[in-house]
Formats: sequence, structure tokens, C-alpha cells
Amino acid sequence: DTVTIGTQCWMTENLKTSTYNDGTAILNETINTQWVNLTTGAYCYYNNNISNKATYGTLYNWYAVNTGKLCPIGWHVPSDAEWKTMEIYLGMTQIDADNTGWSRGTNEGSKLAGNSSLWVNGALELNSAFGTSGFTALPGGYRDYGNGQYDSTNYLGRWWNTGYDADHAYARGIDYNKTTINRTPINKHYGLSVRCLRDN
Repeated sequence: DTVTIGTQCWMTENLKTSTYNDGTAILNETINTQWVNLTTGAYCYYNNNISNKATYGTLYNWYAVNTGKLCPIGWHVPSDAEWKTMEIYLGMTQIDADNTGWSRGTNEGSKLAGNSSLWVNGALELNSAFGTSGFTALPGGYRDYGNGQYDSTNYLGRWWNTGYDADHAYARGIDYNKTTINRTPINKHYGLSVRCLRDN
């Protein structure tokens, strides 16, 4: 399913693929110590439990994103600038969009989130704008870059954007107890969700 936000067409669920768009298989890495040392593309399911795929999608490291072949043909992993375009359309100022951290905007995180039954009760879903964008951001958690362990399902969702430097890439985060959207450069060994954006 898709949703149009401004001039952009977004998928309304997290990516679930285990192959690149040329048919090549992506490594499914379940061992924590192996995950944190990878410098090539890999994916996993939260807690290595495939039943989480249907609800939350798949977690990917940055190296899978950086191939440029993760989303289906005609789609791509959105850039930092493309996320800003959406955030500004939803009401964020340019100044806030350019900032990092959690103090960005007002209730744009609540607008992006969806499926309240999956989120721990908090400020995010208590905001009256919850779910109004149709984006349906979910709290799929993440896989940590330092120890390969899983954390924060039902509390936090995180999505890859474009690169930042040799070791980090931008990510967006939505937290159950905040109405805003986090923008932070994080280590490329994290396992995060991916949302695809249709090519122009």
C-alpha cells in the first residue's frame, strides 16, 4: 500500500525483502558478534523471530541500503533531504527540519505514526494528530551496533536515510513518548527499518 504526502508517494509499511531488486539474496545474519563486524549488506528479523516480519518488516544494516538495490525497481531509500520535504509538508519549519535530535517540530511524529495497538501508551498516540498522515510508522525497534542485540520494539521506530560520514548515516526515529521526529547520524552497523519512496 502507498500514501501520497505532498508530492511524494511513500510505502505505508516497512520493507520486508530478503533479496535485492536484481534477485541477489541478502545475508540473514542471526549471530550478534557476526552482525557487528559486517561491512556488507545484511538483514534480520527482530529477535531473530520471523513472525515479527509480518508486523514490523525487516531490519537492515546500512551496507544493504548503500547498494542502491534494496527497494523494488522504481523505488528508493529516501534521502535526508526527502525526509525533510515530507516533514515540512506536515508542518515542520525549515529551521527545525535542519536540526538534529528530538526537538524538531511539534506533532509531526504523531502524524506519521499509526496502529496505536502496537505502541506503548504515551505522548505519541495521545496527540490528536496521531495517524493522520496515513504513513503508519510502526515501533519496530532496532538492532544495536555495539553488541548486536535487539531493543525497543513497541517503544521506538527507526528508519535509514542517506549517509553522513564514513561511519554514520542519518536516521529518523519516532518514540512512544514524544510527538516529534528524531534526526541523528548513527553507526552504519545498526539494524533499522526501511521505508521506500517512489522515484520521481
